[in-house]
Amino acid sequence: MMILNKFKPFYFLGLFAVLLTHACKKKENCDAITTVAPEAEVTALRNHLTTYGITATEDYRGFFYVISNPGGDEKPSVCDDVKVNYVGRLLNGNVFDQGNGVSFGLDGLIVGWQEGIPLIGAGGKIKLYLPPSLAYGSNANGSIPANSSLIFDIDLLGF
Repeated sequence: MMILNKFKPFYFLGLFAVLLTHACKKKENCDAITTVAPEAEVTALRNHLTTYGITATEDYRGFFYVISNPGGDEKPSVCDDVKVNYVGRLLNGNVFDQGNGVSFGLDGLIVGWQEGIPLIGAGGKIKLYLPPSLAYGSNANGSIPANSSLIFDIDLLGF
């Protein structure tokens, strides 16, 4: 027992080092996103933006975005954990979700976030306009009806 007590500080130091190393390690086996929205969804979202005079950049994967602040030069990947402030809205403007200082594993979020958030760096701000297939698709989710296009205002605090 005396030997255990003698090495106890080193045991905890070693355990801390292992945990720190594991926590700082990037996730492996994160697959690249290859989802592209169907043209009908993209056209409907494009028509909505045109109707309301919204100028946004169209991504080849079928979502639209406006970057109001690009943030830092380094961008997150789908393998990163991100810390964000966000507001999610339906196209009619109704807020369905929001959060401040919330952390997520980007690989566990909807495809539109996985594709859109890596367009900005830490400190950046982006507005995403997502067609249903890059959001929740044909599944209703809480107050989000099935087949809904969604709008997200996202501040990337860090990753």
